[in-house]
Amino acid sequence: MKLSPDDLSRHLAKGLASLYVIHGNAPRLSLEAADTLRAAARAAGYDERDVFTVENAKQFNWAELKNSAHSLSLFSSRKLVELRIPTGKPGIEGAQALQDYCANLSPDIITLITLPRLDSTTQKSKWFGALNDAGTVIATEEISLAALPGWIANRLQRQNQSADAETLRFLAERVEGNLLAAWQEIQKLALLYPAGALSFEQVKDAVMDVARYDVYKLSEAMLSGDAARYARILDGLRAEGEAMPLVLWTLSEDLRALARVSRAIRNGDNITGALNQSRVWGTRQCPMERAARRFNPALAERMLRQAMRIEKAIKGLRDGDVWDELLQLGVKCARVGAA
Repeated sequence: MKLSPDDLSRHLAKGLASLYVIHGNAPRLSLEAADTLRAAARAAGYDERDVFTVENAKQFNWAELKNSAHSLSLFSSRKLVELRIPTGKPGIEGAQALQDYCANLSPDIITLITLPRLDSTTQKSKWFGALNDAGTVIATEEISLAALPGWIANRLQRQNQSADAETLRFLAERVEGNLLAAWQEIQKLALLYPAGALSFEQVKDAVMDVARYDVYKLSEAMLSGDAARYARILDGLRAEGEAMPLVLWTLSEDLRALARVSRAIRNGDNITGALNQSRVWGTRQCPMERAARRFNPALAERMLRQAMRIEKAIKGLRDGDVWDELLQLGVKCARVGAA
């Protein structure tokens, strides 16, 4: 069974399964899901707890996991066993041990396995397939800016607070890309203000600008046609001292992919194949496809030539304000096809 983090509480209210697997690239969501599961286990009488961390798969004694799952103390009839694999690589012995473990789950043991984000190859492995077939899998992925206001509203509701749509959007922009900071800011609001509706001024006065900008979100804003967000992220990257060559390289790679995908659309080729060949995967595919439908290949090539001019400025081969030119490039691309 596969669950989203938000579905976990409803699932646990119906009863506990024997095996849970949490994996993904959002540490805050993974921690939240694990804490929710631990609380449900304690409430159901799973008082004993063993924790194992696999720092080095070759040195880890996998027999300890098996022994823990088949031994209970004199003072407890139920146990929570946690296995943490921060590398996401159990090794050959560990892979077999996990498959054997899944084949012999105990009704008196709840097992929680936590992993980082796994690539598609790893998710197709036999050991992960065994975990997926035997347990409940919760994938924790970073929350997009569009979904972040709803996520914040849900957390505010848990502490009996609320905010209007404008305030939620404001808060989301201030914590974009940093769920841990978002969670901390939400908790701060609970300490500062009583239950009920929060005003925009209350939130504005309390919340710091804790956004964690990265070049991939910059490119996402460009492809999504969000010029204001592009400008805000670019300012953040500049303030944080991000290297200009990295910013330009990221934008240029997506412009090259944009030209290829746009050409594929015009030629009636398979879009999924064009996206994969351009190494555009996962959540990046939707904004890239939408951008490719707004652009035509010639325009994408023209934007790429503008990027090459910026590269010459970075290398000192021509004069120019690189950050200003990066702003103009991204805003121009974002506004292509705008009404």
